[in-house]
Amino acid sequence: MAIPESLLRAGSLAPSILSADFAALGVDVRAVLDAGVRLVHFDVMDGHFVPNLTIGPAIVRSLAPMVHGSGAYVDTHLMVERPDSFIESFVAAGADSVSVHVETGANLHRTLARIRELGASPGVVVNPATPLASIEEAMLFVDYVLVMSVNPGFGGQEFIPEAVDKVRRLREMLPPRVAIQVDGGVGRENAARLIGAGADWLVAGSAVFGGGDPGVAAGVLQGMISESVGPDRR
Repeated sequence: MAIPESLLRAGSLAPSILSADFAALGVDVRAVLDAGVRLVHFDVMDGHFVPNLTIGPAIVRSLAPMVHGSGAYVDTHLMVERPDSFIESFVAAGADSVSVHVETGANLHRTLARIRELGASPGVVVNPATPLASIEEAMLFVDYVLVMSVNPGFGGQEFIPEAVDKVRRLREMLPPRVAIQVDGGVGRENAARLIGAGADWLVAGSAVFGGGDPGVAAGVLQGMISESVGPDRR
């Protein structure tokens, strides 16, 4: 199913399971769901577009019933060279949103249209050095734009501060209904600034699963996000 319009601009934390304990993945995901998380972020890497290899549809399929059963949604970020080869399998496994990189899209309009045709919310991703002008046309066909605030490939990287201004400029470009997601180095020290600049969904990995109770960490971050969202998005 697609992400509902009520959640697109609401101001939501999306914990990334890339930083979770894979020996207790279900336990960690249950903890953030019990904290009220509405989006769970799955980072898919192919070892080609980025120098790492992570999860496949089987992991999504195993966790999607838990996520959906809690009234939450599966948010899937494809960091892969040939996204068209993976879209159907991830949506069939339970993905509710699928984002693809503009840097990989030879036929980006067709890719985004296919995601929507399959019943999921399409998103487009821009890397730190990719200009926003590259998505000027694509933004008309998406539900959200993902701004990478680190170079994709690994969790636990340091936040690139120029991403805040990039989010601000992107918000001025986008149709009001389109959400902005930010992924990379997000935590308590920059969450409020990103939301204030116009971000709607914040992906956080290490800041949620990096130590201690992930449910508590998720609750604190979601609280900061909610407090920072302006009245026009409530």
